[in-house]
Amino acid sequence: MSLEEYGWNGYFADVFATCSGSGLEPARIIFEDNVGYRAHAEFGEVSARISGRLRHESQSREELPAVGDWVAIRVSDRDRDRDRWATIHAVLPRRSRFVRKVAGARTEQQIVGANIDTVLLVTALNSDFTLRRIERYLLLAQESGAEPVIVLSKADLCENVARMMDEVSPAVRGVPVHSISVLEEGGVNSIRPYFRPGETVALLGSSGVGKSTLINHLLGFDRQKTAEIRESDGRGKHATRNRELILLPQGGLVLDTPGMRELQLWEGAEGLRETFEDVEAIALTCRFSNCGHESEPGCAIREAVAAGILDRARLDSYVKLQKEISSFEIRHDALARRVNQQKWKKLSREARERAKVKRGGEGS
Repeated sequence: MSLEEYGWNGYFADVFATCSGSGLEPARIIFEDNVGYRAHAEFGEVSARISGRLRHESQSREELPAVGDWVAIRVSDRDRDRDRWATIHAVLPRRSRFVRKVAGARTEQQIVGANIDTVLLVTALNSDFTLRRIERYLLLAQESGAEPVIVLSKADLCENVARMMDEVSPAVRGVPVHSISVLEEGGVNSIRPYFRPGETVALLGSSGVGKSTLINHLLGFDRQKTAEIRESDGRGKHATRNRELILLPQGGLVLDTPGMRELQLWEGAEGLRETFEDVEAIALTCRFSNCGHESEPGCAIREAVAAGILDRARLDSYVKLQKEISSFEIRHDALARRVNQQKWKKLSREARERAKVKRGGEGS
């Protein structure tokens, strides 16, 4: 398979030309787990590991490879002919990336996928359906640089799909919305145009929404493991354990990701403005620019809610996400300061060690 089929284009060719070092060649990360990576190069697939220098010089997880990244690798003649191992020496600048905060209390980001053209945000039309989750996913998708699309899966489990579509469309403000049922093969053709040769589509959503089932349907055979949802609460079980980039027979690539039980924000100020454009437009007409939308006179937000123009639940979601973003930005700024301090301490220590070696050489 050519690099172009995996998304290689003039942009990446230009940035790869700036990579220093002989013997480097481009490859795309197509699989990642706790052991290492798999990458697709011009000569085929290869297992890959990060060079010691790249790991040493990286200040954060963001600077290390993720699935979808284009990287510069070096393969020795022995490895090329036998074990097919490569060493990753650089990560090319990303055109887009979907980022979330790692689960738990740590202030650290996780890149779910890189260089994505379209993000299909998949939500099942069962008892676990909620608009609030769609808003949260959409916020991060707007930040990613990829084009978001809403996919309402398992339409066969919904008694009134049209009503659900009417409920979702106003909340996503012009983002395309599709309902599908892979089981009954309904609506799947409506999303096929997003899978274009040389472009990458990411499927993101909670566990059990049918991402792996959809991929199997697009492939024409059962490649991805699937799992039934629990009857007790309608929630899904994890089927996919790792992130993987898959080439489709009709062209195009799809990124399958594990279901997300927890989607904490890593960034989102711009995404918040795009996702809640209607709320922010109303807020601009408040009497005071710093209106808290609680008890201030002339609050257009409260008036819109009272008049039924703005849904109260949507406003509550906006306020909750706004507070979450503000709280995270404070923690992120503190983390950035610590990383910067560690960087300069490291440089200072290395400078002292070089000076010590130089003085020792002069003394001899």
